Amino acid sequence: MSKLNLFGKKLQTCSTNPLTGAYRNGCCETGLNDFGTHTVCAIVSDKFLEFSKKMGNDLTVDYPKYNFKGLKDGDKWCLCVSRWIEAHKAGCAPKIILEATNLKTLDYVSFETLLEYKF
Repeated sequence: MSKLNLFGKKLQTCSTNPLTGAYRNGCCETGLNDFGTHTVCAIVSDKFLEFSKKMGNDLTVDYPKYNFKGLKDGDKWCLCVSRWIEAHKAGCAPKIILEATNLKTLDYVSFETLLEYKF
């Protein structure tokens, strides 16, 4: 499991309220069981949430079965790197917390691009 951030240091917690991460431990860790590569620690915005909904993933809806209360503007959440890249290309990618974003993200997007979205 990858537990390093973009700087090659220990991955910081993204959020425990709401509890995020593919493994629901608050960190944007990734490994064999993370099929979406949830490596980007984002601070979601209304603009991004609307984009995600249009793309077929409404993150604002409650899913009690998964103990998920839905996200709102300002929440921190581990996003799939592919969705973040789509949002970037569409001009609505949310800000990110570099120290809580997984090093694995650099397999998909450049550090320079991520720096543009530093919170």
